[in-house]
Amino acid sequence: PVEDAGRKEACRLNFRLFCETYFPEVYALNWSEDHLRAISKIEQAVLKGGLFALAMSRGSGKSSLTETAAIWAMLYGHREFVVIVGASESAALEILDSIKTELEVNEHLAADFPEVMFPIRCLDGIANRCAGQLYKGERTRISWTASEIVLPTIVGAASSGAVVRVAGITGRIRGMKYKRPDGRTVRPEFVIIDDPQTSESAGSSEQTRKRVRVLSGDILGLAGPGRKIAGVLPCTVIRPGDMAEQMLDRSKHPEWNGERCRMIYKFPKNEKLWDKYADLRADELREKGTFAKATEFYASHRDEMDEGAEVAWPSRYNHDEISAVQHAMNLKLTDEAAFWAEYQNEPLAE
Repeated sequence: PVEDAGRKEACRLNFRLFCETYFPEVYALNWSEDHLRAISKIEQAVLKGGLFALAMSRGSGKSSLTETAAIWAMLYGHREFVVIVGASESAALEILDSIKTELEVNEHLAADFPEVMFPIRCLDGIANRCAGQLYKGERTRISWTASEIVLPTIVGAASSGAVVRVAGITGRIRGMKYKRPDGRTVRPEFVIIDDPQTSESAGSSEQTRKRVRVLSGDILGLAGPGRKIAGVLPCTVIRPGDMAEQMLDRSKHPEWNGERCRMIYKFPKNEKLWDKYADLRADELREKGTFAKATEFYASHRDEMDEGAEVAWPSRYNHDEISAVQHAMNLKLTDEAAFWAEYQNEPLAE
């Protein structure tokens, strides 16, 4: 039986509530405004359609949101066929492994989605049991392979027979389809292109052109003739003019509704105090490998040093730091070029 049908129904059309209710360990920190925009775009893409490209800082939880989106879309039957595309096949397989783990061990999902979780748990991780699994004398037709999951066919379940398949952007993408037990052939309806470039491909104009062509042709054509595919493209700009920057450019690719997020939107005004902080931090790191004295200096001058600063995610900082402003400035001091590319999505010219 479903433990709480009301809780389950409340999350049907509310992606944020689904994240908070069934994945509290993953989304333990407070949301940032950028997260809420990303959640809104994912929700719209799943429920109503559309294409959305969103550049977010490294480590801001892009992949976690996309994995959760795939699970949400399938469990409620919002999308019959979900495709996740990674920068490489191995990256895509890692995403599917993470989804598998959630479907196997997430107790919150198990409580309210027994029609999915119970048949999966009955496999005990042994994929060979899929072919022989029965429910009330009928095969569940569950599939649990390295590159694909087909949820169990259970009469009356919204998730019955939903498919998620993964591929690398440079691998075989064209012609994806799945034959359902009722004889219908379904094609991908929703695609997640998770960080589709590597540092190497971002530095190659030829690889960049190839990936843009694959995205615009092969991936957007997955739904088949006469149908439009919905999708989200979470990404990080690595180099000027790379694939991510091109897809975010609304003048070049208006269909993707590109939006660029940053770790810090306004920098602190008091440069002198931050220069002093940088010197203290560098000296201590050289001598002891820590920066506790620099943190004490920041704590005693925090109001002045924070003046004018505006960060995207106030909850994001490490255990040896005091605030998100300090965390952002530490990243900038560590490697300014990497900071502008990986966290600001505004890479410096080579």
